[in-house]
Amino acid sequence: MLKETPSNRARLLISCHDRPGIVSAVSTFLHQHEANIVQSDQYSTDPKGGMFFMRIEFDLQSDDRFENVKSAFQSVAAAFEMDWRMELALRKKKMAIFVSKEDHCLLELLWKWRAGELHVDIPLVISNHDDNRSEVEAYGIPFYYIKVTKETKQEAEQQAIDLLKEHDVDFIVLARYMQILSSTFVSTFPSRIINIHHSFLPAFIGANPYAKAFDRGVKLIGATSHYVTDDLDEGPIIEQDVLRVNHRYTADQLRVAGRNVERIALARAVSWHTNDQVIVHGNKTVIFS
Repeated sequence: MLKETPSNRARLLISCHDRPGIVSAVSTFLHQHEANIVQSDQYSTDPKGGMFFMRIEFDLQSDDRFENVKSAFQSVAAAFEMDWRMELALRKKKMAIFVSKEDHCLLELLWKWRAGELHVDIPLVISNHDDNRSEVEAYGIPFYYIKVTKETKQEAEQQAIDLLKEHDVDFIVLARYMQILSSTFVSTFPSRIINIHHSFLPAFIGANPYAKAFDRGVKLIGATSHYVTDDLDEGPIIEQDVLRVNHRYTADQLRVAGRNVERIALARAVSWHTNDQVIVHGNKTVIFS
């Protein structure tokens, strides 16, 4: 991480139906457990019967008190019927990367990880092609080639699931992984699979979207990063970005521009997820800065 994080710092994310007393109950609880709130953000969709979302960072007297505080908070959560999670900020989440042939998003994540800009461990990279093995192994990360065909798709996915469970992976990033995941795979890791794709959808579907965009004379290139659901490319959006282009761009230049936007948008989404800045609600996300 770019700045040193205290070992006793924790994060609490909450979502529940809005009603009076939530902020008071949470802050009183933390005060009673000798925690010092260092940052607090909240959002309500509608103060009268809407949804309430909250993210708090707080420092405990010592990091060994975390599990006790987390256990004790269950009574507050039950009183307000909260969906919640509490994490130690210093804990590194285990991130698996899936990739096919294109390496621009993969290399962006690996570079940021090595530079300390992504506070994660990367126990493995999985691919349906062997093309990126040398780049991944140069970082000292195990690379698993799992070939996927129409006939072996179910078996290949189970092999990947077994590896992910073996490595106790927290979340998965599809860094231009060009396979559609089954419902079984997606349901095994709910709200824990992050994808990236160009933002032309539903226009220019299929192969060579940038060539089709060139033929249409587009003026904006964009990318969308989202959580994966059973609805293809329609899961809760985490981040989107755009870049203005013009008639002077060739199809190849559009493709380069698109790849740049893809890697930036994906890296932001991964960073926000890693830092516990995202709450998923239905098919939307609340992103706390």
